[in-house]
Amino acid sequence: MANPFRSARIFFGEMVAELQKCSWPTGAELKDSTIVVIVGSLLLGLFTSITDFALYNVVDAVTTMVTR
Repeated sequence: MANPFRSARIFFGEMVAELQKCSWPTGAELKDSTIVVIVGSLLLGLFTSITDFALYNVVDAVTTMVTR
């Protein structure tokens, strides 16, 4: 039976080796990316809110016309 601690040690050793190969962003790149994500999230939220409001009003108008 294989030693589970040995395989876990090998896994974490390989994981550290792979993470050292990665190119990590600089502080300025991280700041710029964060701003892009926040602005994109706000725009998507605004679009979703406007679409929801418009669809609600359309459905409300149609149901009001049908029930008369």
